[in-house]
Amino acid sequence: MKKILGISAFYHDSAAALTVDGEIIAAAQEERFTRVKHTPDFPIHAIKYCLQEGGLSIDELDAVVFYDKPLLKFERLLETYYAFAPKGIQSFLKAVPVWLNEKMFLKKLIFDGLKEVGHYDKRKVKLLFPEHHLSHAASAFFVSPYKESAILTIDGVGEWNTTTIGFGSGNKIEMKKELNFPHSVGLLYSAFTYFLGFTVNSGEYKLMGLAPYGNPDSEDIEKYIKIIKKYLIDIKDDGSIWLNQKYFNYATGLKMIKEKKWGKLFSFSTRKPDADIAQHHCNLAMAIQKVTEEIVIKMAIESKRITRSENLCLAGGVALNCVANGKLLKEKIFKNIYIQPAAGDAGGALGAALAANYMYFDGDRNADEKNDQMSGAYLGPDYSDKEVVLMSRKTKADYRRYDDFAELSKFIASKISEGNVVGWFQGRMEFGPRALGNRSILGDARNPEMQKN
Repeated sequence: MKKILGISAFYHDSAAALTVDGEIIAAAQEERFTRVKHTPDFPIHAIKYCLQEGGLSIDELDAVVFYDKPLLKFERLLETYYAFAPKGIQSFLKAVPVWLNEKMFLKKLIFDGLKEVGHYDKRKVKLLFPEHHLSHAASAFFVSPYKESAILTIDGVGEWNTTTIGFGSGNKIEMKKELNFPHSVGLLYSAFTYFLGFTVNSGEYKLMGLAPYGNPDSEDIEKYIKIIKKYLIDIKDDGSIWLNQKYFNYATGLKMIKEKKWGKLFSFSTRKPDADIAQHHCNLAMAIQKVTEEIVIKMAIESKRITRSENLCLAGGVALNCVANGKLLKEKIFKNIYIQPAAGDAGGALGAALAANYMYFDGDRNADEKNDQMSGAYLGPDYSDKEVVLMSRKTKADYRRYDDFAELSKFIASKISEGNVVGWFQGRMEFGPRALGNRSILGDARNPEMQKN
């Protein structure tokens, strides 16, 4: 019986996950405990919760698995600065001391973090470090219903990889094709996130949400797409891309893009975060969304060509682009598609644990072709009625207890219909960025003023 703790940390969306013989016992993001959105901090609280849920101590674990290889990432950092030298010296002087003082000594950081969780014998702890995109791939395939599947992972960047095509069969994953830094669909999308005034690594969903407000009949859409394809990106038939680094600054700079050049390209400057959103912002969002969808579909076609599988598993931050996923589904390239609910870096903690369980410890895997292993993504903490009542009394909250769920539902429905916003809390917390009914904010979609509330 292999008991494995997976960890993601030190970049964004820190999280922890606990598996026992491949069964997911618990998984949670650190932000849900500290209330610091997208926190990169070592997931002390999430680890404590996972161990508590499993009734385990650190000494009882067979392995602690970190979701990527930090030294390989450091290699990419050094080689990138060398390739672009003498450009990027300011960024180099800022980044390298952080690596030398902290991330180069990641094992020590992990051991020190575990001390904050509880006492343990350091000699008993086995640390493992799968590659970033393997953790993503494992998070999707090993929880999927499929005995075999193509696996497509797309994100900003791991160590070197920005996109990988893999094939999963039984308890093994084999990487078939990769796209490497600095050419990245995720970083391209993040560049437009930045240009349109949203925060990188957290505001991409706002860019996706802005895209439908573009005017599909506007000539601007095709104009922007032509500009993107002529100056920023070259899209190959297999979905691989080449990004023109003359317009980007993320490789060695302190910003995502070269703002003056982008301003000339699109005839407007970078939107300030607090500035009004104009129609041209919406149109550009629609344009890059369409370009992203085109790339994802081509990558999926290439995944099918390479693997010949009827199944596809998706992970990586770009797999959270549900609009692109919907377009991919309509293309019917694959009979079946499975998307990891926590497709971003938080899910890497789960994937790291599962990769260790199946590929390092050679664990047996049972896939029934029908049911996944995510328990609806409800893998976080829950609270008893008694705990809720005690909290309400302690904080002197005004509360009323309903023993009849139908009566409660009727009351909540009436409040929503009156234009109120309702916080809905039940069962175990969701793992991943999506509110799936257990920790959700509910409002009336018929009300045009609801977004302003």
